[in-house]
Amino acid sequence: MTTLDQVKRGQKVEIYSIPDELIRAQAIRFGVAEGVIVTCSEKLPAGPVVISKGHQELAIGRGLAKKITVKVAS
Repeated sequence: MTTLDQVKRGQKVEIYSIPDELIRAQAIRFGVAEGVIVTCSEKLPAGPVVISKGHQELAIGRGLAKKITVKVAS
């Protein structure tokens, strides 16, 4: 397992765990939940990790990305 902040640009990953209940509830509103496959579309130096799902992009702060566990999508 790895965390979202360690994902490389262009890599597809499956969201494995979002530990914080409040953050999980907010993520679900954007269609991002445990089990969803997303692509890392951009990684800004010392900035957010941008993930995409379909035509939607979502910027996730580096601190939060360190708490989200992912696994490489097959």
